[in-house]
Amino acid sequence: MTQAPDRPPLSPRHWPTWFGIGLIAAAARLPWPLQRGLGRAIGDLLRVAMPSRRRIAARNLELCFPERDAAAREALLREHFASLGIGLFEFARAWWGSVDPMRKGLIVEGLEHVQTARAEGRGIIVVSGHFTTLEICGRLMCDHIPLAGMYRPHAEPAMEWAVKHGRLRYAVAMFTKQELRPAVKHLKQGGLLWYAPDQDPSRGDTVFVPFFDQPANSLSSTHQLARLSGAAVVAFQHLRRADGGYTLRIVPGLEGIPSKDATTDTAQVMSSIESMARASPDQYLWIHRRFKRQPDGTSPYA
Repeated sequence: MTQAPDRPPLSPRHWPTWFGIGLIAAAARLPWPLQRGLGRAIGDLLRVAMPSRRRIAARNLELCFPERDAAAREALLREHFASLGIGLFEFARAWWGSVDPMRKGLIVEGLEHVQTARAEGRGIIVVSGHFTTLEICGRLMCDHIPLAGMYRPHAEPAMEWAVKHGRLRYAVAMFTKQELRPAVKHLKQGGLLWYAPDQDPSRGDTVFVPFFDQPANSLSSTHQLARLSGAAVVAFQHLRRADGGYTLRIVPGLEGIPSKDATTDTAQVMSSIESMARASPDQYLWIHRRFKRQPDGTSPYA
């Protein structure tokens, strides 16, 4: 478990990474209206400068929204990259800046579902998805409940230090995906553990379940964590509204986890995340190859 960041790696080979981190930290202090405008412009640049990711996102939208015509999907693709650009400044503020502008107009719903489980002395697994608002809304939610997080360590030591330092500004603890025992202990002690199990992993226990009516290789870790810890499971929906404000919502509906079947439980989790993605489709991380592994060994991105 990471409770405090280690001493930062400062050897010359890490200086390029530190330079980039410094730029982002400096950008965190720009006025929020300027950041939003710059974010949309950067999103347009990313859409042009990242053709492979643009193609992946376009293919995902084609698979997940077949009812929309090509023009509607192209418009959604543009909004997605704009959301990615804004998300860069949101995460910069979450780690290194002030979130006071985001607290204005903030809507928080469903905390009673957390309070009920905590009153019973149970830990709580807080499930979310990979959205562009993940960092900023995680920090905002930590104003209301003491979240710990689970994450995949970064291969670059300087970036790993920055991740831990940034997230421990608001999270009570961080667990790597290899730290299952400490995470289970945290849950057994009544803690809250937030993580996003919705990407196609290269390792770990997985099952194929529907996601937007597509077979999606998905981590079954929610089932395993709930079974080992006895924790309750809730979903955490977070989104940036059209009026510029943010909504944080704890959503019930996963009370049956753990059942006796990991596939059934994982399908429930993915269905919940799909509902969140449909509510704010521009903000879901479509640049990830969510369907890269298929039961027949093919890839829709080939």
